[in-house]
Amino acid sequence: MSLLACRGVRKLFGDHVVLDGLDFDVAEHEVVALIGASGSGKSTLLRCVNLLEELDDGTIHLDGEHITDPRADPDKVRQRIGIVFQAYNLFPHMTVLENVVLAPVRVHGMPRQAARDLALEWLGRVGLAEKAGAYPDRLSGGQQQRVAIVRALVNSPRLLLLDEVTSALDPELVGEVLSMIRDLKSDGVTMVLATHEMGFARQVADRVCFLDGGRVLEQGPPEKVFAEPVEARTRQFLGRIIEAGRL
Repeated sequence: MSLLACRGVRKLFGDHVVLDGLDFDVAEHEVVALIGASGSGKSTLLRCVNLLEELDDGTIHLDGEHITDPRADPDKVRQRIGIVFQAYNLFPHMTVLENVVLAPVRVHGMPRQAARDLALEWLGRVGLAEKAGAYPDRLSGGQQQRVAIVRALVNSPRLLLLDEVTSALDPELVGEVLSMIRDLKSDGVTMVLATHEMGFARQVADRVCFLDGGRVLEQGPPEKVFAEPVEARTRQFLGRIIEAGRL
């Protein structure tokens, strides 16, 4: 059984079809990269999985549970899914440590000291223990993004969704986040990441899914999809990426 199973997922914004009967699965401990042109549905799919957008049709199951059932409690579902956006969304008036412990204490009811200990453990693992007392504006973009990822991980999510987490970073800072995600993969964290960084997808993903027109048009191991794409549209997309020097 897949950890995540999307069936016939359809999402419209007005008359515009963004997801068009999409089918998508993720196995436990798998890292899946979503690639495709802007507007292909990558970010919308992640938002639908986290129940930030309501489906127009189709179903999504997490651990076999129908989470898009109207009777499901979205807040409880989101406790099992971490999501990190391109914008760090850290609270500027709170220290790094305060940002990280907020959800475990307020949402999950974890004792504050236990939450602090867990947060410091995670911050130490990503090389940010010495920044625990700093405010976000004293951190680089790469450091802020790593804190945002730790904030999601400290809640022990079953699934981590990463939406263009490197696209707002200067090129020299991308490596910091890439290294962290590579370590998370080694730890067996299940991840779905939407990205325009093809090298990033190639290095960290077990499987790459090319979205086009709101559907998964082609998927497979990164080396297969990037080196031997089957679909003409995939070849066209990757050809433009290569021309731009991004692969």
